[in-house]
Amino acid sequence: MKLLALLLSLSFLVITHEFGHYCFARLFKCRVRRFYLFFNWKFSILKAKKFDGKWHFLWFNATTPKEWEEKEPDNTLWGIGWIPLGGYCDIAGMIDETKSAEDMESEPQPWEYRSKKAWQRLCIISGGVLVNFLSALVIYAAIFAHWGQDELPMRNATLGYDYHQILIDEGFKNGDMILAIDNFKVSDTTAIEEVINKLLLSNPKNVTVLRTQQLSDTFFVENPTENDTTVIVENLDTSVIVDIAMSGKLLEKIGKENPKYLMLLRTPFIVKDFVAGSVAEKAGIQIGDSVVSINGEATPSFSEITEALQDNADKDITVGLYRNDTLMQVPLHIGSNGKLGVQCEDDIAKLFPNGINHIDYNIFQAIPAGIKYGCQTLVVYVSSLKILFTKSGASQLGGFGTIASVFPKEWNWQRFWTMTAFLAIILAFMNIIPIPGLDGGHIVFTLWEMITRRKPSEKFLERAQTVGMILLFALLIVANGNDLLRWLSGKF
Repeated sequence: MKLLALLLSLSFLVITHEFGHYCFARLFKCRVRRFYLFFNWKFSILKAKKFDGKWHFLWFNATTPKEWEEKEPDNTLWGIGWIPLGGYCDIAGMIDETKSAEDMESEPQPWEYRSKKAWQRLCIISGGVLVNFLSALVIYAAIFAHWGQDELPMRNATLGYDYHQILIDEGFKNGDMILAIDNFKVSDTTAIEEVINKLLLSNPKNVTVLRTQQLSDTFFVENPTENDTTVIVENLDTSVIVDIAMSGKLLEKIGKENPKYLMLLRTPFIVKDFVAGSVAEKAGIQIGDSVVSINGEATPSFSEITEALQDNADKDITVGLYRNDTLMQVPLHIGSNGKLGVQCEDDIAKLFPNGINHIDYNIFQAIPAGIKYGCQTLVVYVSSLKILFTKSGASQLGGFGTIASVFPKEWNWQRFWTMTAFLAIILAFMNIIPIPGLDGGHIVFTLWEMITRRKPSEKFLERAQTVGMILLFALLIVANGNDLLRWLSGKF
């Protein structure tokens, strides 16, 4: 399912990106010879072109018939390749990955890219980035209009968080609730995502947390009939505020460790369903039960319960749970796998019914909300790139495996479109980086021409294109090589 989601998402991103180039090219009366989804080395899955008043199609074709090339050259040849690594929009008179300077030896024609004014060429080459970013904003707006928006303010995460070992080494403890990061104060409405981004990107010097600690109150009671003394220990939970002095090396550690997460929301263990042969179902546990203890030891969060179950594998245990506000104790024997055989509730709205802020939008409210959210996402993504400039920054690069890993195992339309919008923002930003071979490289050369009134030679553009493509292929190899190493080391 992850692979299907990745393929559909990439197809959407490629089509919208290249369609941005196509629309501006046609607006300024440039010929677009070919428009391809995916690359078509050696052969194409599908080719289609309209001429003689009707559409013509070729399936699994290696060579385009000569008459297709000659008839109605203003019409575009549309195609689907077989290598899902991108796509292209072949604009006449433009040096890109499909053409070299030798293709430009003839005199410029009025319907070619190279004959257009500099500002028109700038619009054409910027069209892909522009449409990718706009499509992300449209998707976010559509998501808000259809599903609304669920927010769990930081203060409403009553069980706190589980932290990666990186943060535990810094002084955090599982269950801590962050109150402040340097001068940034967490308010009653501060979203969890904002706190995580602050922690991840600001490399803070000091973090203030609210921590629950257990205090033991010990006292003695004399037994008058047996002349001895009984020691009674009463455990009391109390909350304290702790200031954590950070090492200042958080970004460096993140770059080295490449963690999947820094902090995870602690959630209650609520039974959603049972798997076949469930020991919990056989013992009488029911759907909707909320597990809160194992062998009398309080285990309020999912992570604490799973850890306690693993510690008691192949043993008789007593599970404490709430059912309709009634505390119950259920004895059972857990198997050697240390699992109850249940599926737990994962809907945040059901896990924190009184903590979720749900916002419904009409279409007129969803548009500005989508624009705001998209712009904030871009800012956070660009800020996060500072991790790449740490000593081990290259190890942070990820390829198609990393992209696929962000999609859920089960199909979820809301999650699919949310991730597609995020990837559209990434694609827009990455394409504007001034590397020859990317749109950003063409944009820089065009801006240089507009400022200096001197156009770079076609030979220079060809060489720059070659260098850029070599660099891009190297990045592609490194990124996917990192994915392979993560897969071999079990980090996926």
